[in-house]
Amino acid sequence: MKKIIIYSGNSCSNCTAAKEYIKEKGYDYEEKNVSLDPEAKKELIGMGYMGVPVIMIDDDVIVGFNKSKLDELL
Repeated sequence: MKKIIIYSGNSCSNCTAAKEYIKEKGYDYEEKNVSLDPEAKKELIGMGYMGVPVIMIDDDVIVGFNKSKLDELL
């Protein structure tokens, strides 16, 4: 099974869409909400990203909600 981590925010509609899409595909994921968790926000900024969603699938990173890229990596 693939390791999936989603960095998300409370008021992010693309984050919600990405989480629902991944769930529909039958995958589990770990969510790191940068609105609620200061450590998650530090991690994200430390990796050089300023916005959400950032979706990590194994060693690949998708910035934003990109269905075709998700399909390719899942």
